[in-house]
Amino acid sequence: MPKILSAEFHQRHSLVVARELLGCSLVRRLATGEELRGRIVETEAYTPDDPSCHAHRRNTPRARSMFQLGGISYVYIIYGIYHCLNVVTQGLGEGSAVLIRAIEPLSGSATMAQLAQKDPAKPMRIASGPSMVCRALAVDKSLDGIDLSSQQAGLWFEQGPSIPDQAIVQTPRIGINSDPHTVAAPWRLIVADSNALSGTRRQNQGQTYQPQPDWFQKQAI
Repeated sequence: MPKILSAEFHQRHSLVVARELLGCSLVRRLATGEELRGRIVETEAYTPDDPSCHAHRRNTPRARSMFQLGGISYVYIIYGIYHCLNVVTQGLGEGSAVLIRAIEPLSGSATMAQLAQKDPAKPMRIASGPSMVCRALAVDKSLDGIDLSSQQAGLWFEQGPSIPDQAIVQTPRIGINSDPHTVAAPWRLIVADSNALSGTRRQNQGQTYQPQPDWFQKQAI
């Protein structure tokens, strides 16, 4: 049986968690008992010193889950209709998270395609974007703030095969509208050879992973 990732796994710097989640599985158990499983191939890291982070300014009702101890979910809505799934990271009161941007279906792809209203003949495009991940796994606001280190709520992470740094590419995050330093932060991490990535060919070009967790501290200096 694959090991469920512990809460402690997520109680580290967001960039570390974003890197180590690549290759792990995101699992959703539906009310029917069917388990949908996908390999994580794209993540983005966020910390409170980052102006694009929802927790940058203060603890708001929208971002309340982000200020809990790492290991729970943070689900928010964009454009009034689409959901995005994050796992809260780091310590209590810090306001950090990792956004799950894309997964490759491993099991239950037919159900995922039906939920996401995608072509089942193209499984790599079923969950190739953060809102598509949520649609494919039936994730909505009812799953905000749940414990992701337990199967109780029907959503959790499982350990997967390790991926070498040479197979990981870091790029600027997608959809960031802020100052140039924030826009340039290489905190979007992708499995380079995956066909399930959300970005364009240009957006998926970057550098081999070289962790820069102090990106926003460098700006302050």
